[in-house]
Amino acid sequence: MSAKQYLLSGFGGQGILFTGKMLAYKGLIEDKQVSWLPSYGPEMRGGTASCSVIISDEPVGSPIVSKPDILVAMNLPSLDKFEDSVVPGGMIFYDSSLVEREVKRTDVKVYPVPATKLAGENGFPTLANMILMGKIFKTLDEFDEEQVKKTLTKVISAKRADMIDVNLKAMSLGAQFE
Repeated sequence: MSAKQYLLSGFGGQGILFTGKMLAYKGLIEDKQVSWLPSYGPEMRGGTASCSVIISDEPVGSPIVSKPDILVAMNLPSLDKFEDSVVPGGMIFYDSSLVEREVKRTDVKVYPVPATKLAGENGFPTLANMILMGKIFKTLDEFDEEQVKKTLTKVISAKRADMIDVNLKAMSLGAQFE
């Protein structure tokens, strides 16, 4: 059975739930079994937010991700809280613009990306999450621009269709980041 368990975490307003939803739709488009479980503190914007996503070839028994294969930490409290839960051999992607320390573990692959800085410098300050997703898809060898655009059209409402190309641009930037 092939399954990937993702845990995305950060402050409310950083697009954590949107990013998780995008991952889930990508899985659906690829005809996979999917689970999407959002979680956020009562403060919403500025509070904590996390999202568990499982993409599998077989039915998902439980939506809870306690041992993620892939952790996305958009801030220091998220890295502090979830770093130890990643499976050995897993991956940690984090926004090195907001996380002032390095990952302590040596049994995982680590990908620091200055996503917030890159987003600001390139004119889309609210899309650090999409920069990280572009890096993840590229690292997993799953960055197919046509597939990503198809997924974005499912996740972004028709009212906000003008945001599809901007999100794609942010993801491409992340995919190109070394």
